[in-house]
This record gives sequence, structure tokens and C-alpha cells, in this order.
Amino acid sequence: MASEGEGVLKKEGLPEKLKILPVRNLVLYPDLVLPLHVTRPGYRRLADEVYRENGLLAVVAQRNEEAEEPSPADLYQVGTVGSIIKLLKQADGTYQIIVGASEKVRLRNISQAGDYLEAEVEAVPEDRSTSPEIEALALNLRMGFQKFVSLASLPLDLANFALNAERPMQLVYAVASHLALSVVERQSILEMPETKAALEHVTFYMTRQLEKLELAQRIQDRVKSVMDKRQRDYYLREQLQAIRKELGEGEDTSEEVHELAARLRDLEMPAEARGAAEKEIERLGRMSPSAPEYHVSRNYLDWLLEMPWSVSTEDRIDVRQAAVILDEDHFDLEKVKRRILEYLAVLQLKKDLKGPILCFVGPPGVGKTSLGQSIARTLGRKFLRISLGGVRDEAEIRGHRRTYVGALPGRIVQGLRRVGSNNPVFMLDEIDKIGMDFRGDPSSALLEVLDPEQNFSFSDHYLGVPFDLSRVMFIATGNLLDTVPAALKDRMEVIEIPGYTAEEKLEIARKFLVERETANHGLTSGHIRIGEDAILEIIRSYTREAGVRSLQRNLASVCRNTAKAIAEGASGPIHIDASRIPEILGPVQFLPETATRSWGCGIATGLAWTPSGGQLIFIETLRTHGNGKLLLTGQLGEVMKESATAALTFVRAHAAELEIEGEEFDRSDIHVHVPAGATPKDGPSAGAPMVVALASLMTGREVRKDVAMTGEITLRGDILPVGGIKEKVLAARRAGVREIMIPHANMKDLADIPDHLRRDMTIHELQTISDVLQLALLPSLRQGGSSPRN
Repeated sequence: MASEGEGVLKKEGLPEKLKILPVRNLVLYPDLVLPLHVTRPGYRRLADEVYRENGLLAVVAQRNEEAEEPSPADLYQVGTVGSIIKLLKQADGTYQIIVGASEKVRLRNISQAGDYLEAEVEAVPEDRSTSPEIEALALNLRMGFQKFVSLASLPLDLANFALNAERPMQLVYAVASHLALSVVERQSILEMPETKAALEHVTFYMTRQLEKLELAQRIQDRVKSVMDKRQRDYYLREQLQAIRKELGEGEDTSEEVHELAARLRDLEMPAEARGAAEKEIERLGRMSPSAPEYHVSRNYLDWLLEMPWSVSTEDRIDVRQAAVILDEDHFDLEKVKRRILEYLAVLQLKKDLKGPILCFVGPPGVGKTSLGQSIARTLGRKFLRISLGGVRDEAEIRGHRRTYVGALPGRIVQGLRRVGSNNPVFMLDEIDKIGMDFRGDPSSALLEVLDPEQNFSFSDHYLGVPFDLSRVMFIATGNLLDTVPAALKDRMEVIEIPGYTAEEKLEIARKFLVERETANHGLTSGHIRIGEDAILEIIRSYTREAGVRSLQRNLASVCRNTAKAIAEGASGPIHIDASRIPEILGPVQFLPETATRSWGCGIATGLAWTPSGGQLIFIETLRTHGNGKLLLTGQLGEVMKESATAALTFVRAHAAELEIEGEEFDRSDIHVHVPAGATPKDGPSAGAPMVVALASLMTGREVRKDVAMTGEITLRGDILPVGGIKEKVLAARRAGVREIMIPHANMKDLADIPDHLRRDMTIHELQTISDVLQLALLPSLRQGGSSPRN
């Protein structure tokens, strides 16, 4: 507040002691009048006493604003002398006093005097020096404060008061009293003894607040211009709508809204989805068709109204007929067929069964994807497939929020809308190839989709309302489960589909592939006849795979060659036997794995598992003069390298039992190589053949060529179980090896292999490394000059 006259505030002389009125959150400057609110009882009595006596008091700011009864340590040492011009008693018993400040004083010897404090006071003279620099600073402060008053919308008399200030310090106090400063900053201005420093500080504080006010003003102007533009656009749209209505063109929107409302009435929807649709239709009715949000809202309504909320297909539950259909579509795969028939049987007894989450895992080309189509055909449901290979964005599963431009639902909702049913067979293909990057983790989004306990309320970001996925039968496929997160794997029932034997491939080709490929190439039985020997020749010499895709491609080549001959005038039927296959397909691509290998000491045959099925691997060892080093080659992984080191350690530890001189290891370098060096290899399965190969190398005893083995080893000589037994047995059978060795703990896995495949095979069970050496090594030493000891 401005001063009401210097004469009102000035008193003749200054008492030696003054009573102290502590104030919080403010500082009273000289020559100013300020209203104060007195709430504490002791200081109300002080105000009464000073007002009656028309006396003076010292107004001092508190350091500690929380102190209700401040001590001398809680007060600043510099304050202002003031007199109470007016005292008003409030209804709640507190006082409102108007205090006029006169001069600045310093407090000394503060003491308690009854209910309040008092102190000796010493007047602090005002610096009245002047100079051109001080005058310039004062002029700058006056002009800045005038601008501040304008931007802050303060009364104009404040600017006039600053302009009319007689002394620089009077200007400083007038400006500082209207700035948003802390108590510490205000007190520092009060305590400044020099005019120049006070002008500079107040100018700095005022400039800082001016910048904030100017920025706020620019923001307000910008917002106001945008709002003005929106109001103008709204006014123009209303005019345009009125013009269209006069021209008879304004009925389209209302008709469209009525049509959407009629569609909604005819639909059976959950209450939450219906409420969202009704709200959006009401919003659309109030919107102009030219508004940018109109089409966004219209598209959202289309998605809501076209979702199959209550549309489902009726399940065809006939277990016997289902078995016939599965046998028609797929050869073998008895385990998978049995699981599907079990599901149908339970569904026949419990109609509200939640869909199982099956996961088919196996090599490429074994029929995982086509199994899903067969299941849908068996159930009489619609089939839906999406490929997850390479999907890296979580929005592909959950959709985008409608706030994004071009937002769409996720693939789950898109697929359900496309098939128009809420209980399809939904295949998630290549689930093991799903990715993750900065856009999110799609596999985490699948956790809700594939959990029967929570997918009844799956929420897509675009729809914004829950959709029931519990009736959907989800089927996932993958080549291997190593890359699938454990939480996602736990939600699925994994069914492994192994590779096919040559006999099974022959049956598949004879029952399915030959007929399909001849029809695809416009041929009939009157044009071509492919013998079983030709099919077997293709399987054995032109394909090496767990599935049948390569076989199908080669059969397609045979059909194309025949179609060309027919088109050139050849008469049918053309018979294709094994002798014609090299003429059509070219030279033999694959020879038996054992036929291309030379044999001798230090070589053993192992069995390995790959994502494409099982295969034979050969462990080759050789030693040269050296100092006991072990060299490993063939792109071996860390686990396989550790198996080689463990195998060598075991052989060295049992050198005496194997009749090996201990010095042989110290003066020899041993090289272990696994051919097919361009193919990475890893895993513990090669531990057993590595021990055999090293023992053969160091003892000079050959390994049996007609036997293959697998098993993880320990330093104590135990053989531990490994995975992929069925695939390894099939690989041995395919390569013509009829005698294999597997760990004792893996004998239970032989139950998955049909009896007709094991009938002509000899399977040895291994418990210790001694069992392997006894069965694999020939009893006599190699004869001739090629002994590895030479």
C-alpha cells in the first residue's frame, strides 16, 4: 500500500526500547502502509496497548514461520518502526490493523516482556547518495514497474506512486512490496545499506517476473487466437449446415445416425459395449460431417457394430466322424489326433468348456499349420490364421488407441471381425519368431490372450471395451520353444510333432502329395503314374528333411516335366520309376551319411537334434606331437566345448584302465573336429561319442561303424539324459544305422516311437561311460602301419 503521508508516520524522536510485533510471510518497508492480521492473543493485547497510547512498535519478520511463540533466535535483526493507524476487531476475535511504517531500525538485546518481546532499537539511516548511475537505475526501474503494472493488471495508481517517488530508496521499497518475492529476498532488500545495490537487486527481481509475465501473455495470445479460429470455424460450420438444410442436403447425417441406432437395437451386445456404442452415436449426431473427428467416430462405430459379440457357429460334436476327418487329412500324428478327440469328447459333456491353448512344436513341413485347418473342419468352426513371425509392435496384438492418426484394432480383433464368429479356431503361426524392441513386447500382450482365466475380458486399445475370447480355440505353432518366454509357454499345452520316417513320407506322398500335385499341374491318372520306387528314390537321394516340403517340391518338378512332355505330344500314361528320377531331377543330391565317411581310429558317430529333425554327426579326433593342448573346431558352442574338455579329462583320469601311457597326453596335441563346419553346433548330447572317439584315438582300438550314440557325460562317469530321442532314432534309421545307444533315463521316451520303427533296431541303454566304451570299441588293436601310435 502507498504511504498516506509522511507526517502521519513520523514521530518526534525514537524511544530506546520498542515492543516487537513479529509477522510471518511478509516484510514491512519504510514509508509504506500495510494491513496486518493479528491472531495470537498476546500480540492482540500488544496491539490494544499501542493503539490506546498512540505509540510505536517494531514490526519484524520471523525467520521461522512455523513458530507460534517466536524466540529472539526466530526473528531477523532488522525491522521497521510503525504506528497503528487503525484497529478493527473481527467476528472471530482476531484483529485487523493498519500499520504505517516510518524508518528502518536494528534490534539489540531482545528480551521477553510479559506476553510479548521487546528490544533496544537503533535507527538505521537511509542512504541518500545520488549519482548519474543511480538516477539511470531508478529511471529504468520506474519504466519497468510501469510495464509490470500493465502486464500484471494492477491498479494504475501503483504506477503513479512509483513515478512520483521522491527518493530512490522510496522507489525501491514501493516496487519490492508488489513483487512476488520470498521473505528472505524481501528481508535482504530491507537490510541493504546502499541505494545502488538495492536498485540493482530489485531491478533483477522485477525483470525476472516481467519475463514470466511476457511469456504467459504470449501463450495466452496464442491460445486466444486458436480459440478464436475454432469459434469462427464452428460458426461457419453452423452456417454451412443451415445452408445445406435449406438446399435439402442436410438430412444425410441424421439418416446415417438413425441407421446406426437401428443396427445397434438389432444386435445382442454386452452392456458395456452397448453403452459405448450409444454414447458414440449420440456424439456423432451432434457432429458436423465436415468435422475431422466425424470419420474417426464413424469408423469406430463400424468396428463396434460389426464385431461378432454374440455370433457363433454351432459345434459339430461327433467323435467318430472327427476321427475319420483327421485320418483323411493327416497320416500318423496319433498323439495330436488323440488330444483333439479328447477335447471333442469333453466338449460333448460340458458345453461351456473354455477353449484349450494347444501349441504344436516341430520341424518345418510336418503339417502343424494344416492341422489347425483340420481341427476347424472337424469342429465345424471357422478357421483363422495370423503369422506372428517378425511382429515387434505390441499394438499388432492390442491395437492402437483412437487418439492416433490412422488407428486400427489389433490382429486379434481384426481377425474375429473378418470371420464373423466369436468361437473360431484361431491359429497363431510361428509364435517362436515373435520379436521385441522399443515399441513393446508382443509376447507380453499375448499373455492375456492365451490365458483362459482372463481372456474372457480381453481389452483392445482401439475398441476400449472388453471382448470375450474364452470361446476361441487358440492353436500356436513353432519350430522350437527356446525363444518363447516362460510365462507364455506356461499358458500353452505343448504337443511335439516329430519328423517323418521314409516309410511315413512314402505313405503321405502316396495318399496326399501325388494326387495334389498332379491336380495342381492339370494332370490325371491317364497322364502320369508315379511308382513307389520313384518316390522312395526322391526321399532317400533328393531330400534330407524332417517334413515333406522338399518332397512335395520334387514331386512338382516331376509333374512339370510330364506336363511338358504331354504338351509336346507325348501319349500317356507316362510311367515314372526310380531310373527316370536322375533324368528329371538331375544328379543325386544326398548320399547315405555313413557312405561318404572313411573310417579308422578316433572316429565315432553321434546323434544330434536340430529344429529340422535329428541327424548324425561324426566326431573326428587326431593327435600330433605337442605339449598337451586341446584344439576344438567345427563351430562348436560353449556347452559342446565343455563336453569335449570333460571327455578328455575322463580319458586321462582312466588312462591306466584303458591301457594308455600317461606320458602320451603330455607329448601330444589333440584336435577334435566335428564336420559340417559351417553349421553351428551346441548341446551336451555329444559327450558320449566324444569320450569314445578320444579313447579310440589313444588306445588304437576302432569304433564300431554300425553304431551311433548320444548322452551327456559327467566327470564321475555317469551318462545323463538328453532330449530329442525320437528325432535321433529316426535320423539313425534314415541313415541305415540299426544299433544305437541312449541313456538309461531316456528309455521311457521310446514309447513315442511306433513299434514298427523299432522292430528291426537294437537299442542299448547306458548308465556309465564304461558301458559306452565296452559296447562301442572293438576288442582288438588295429593292425598295419597306420596305427595312430606311429
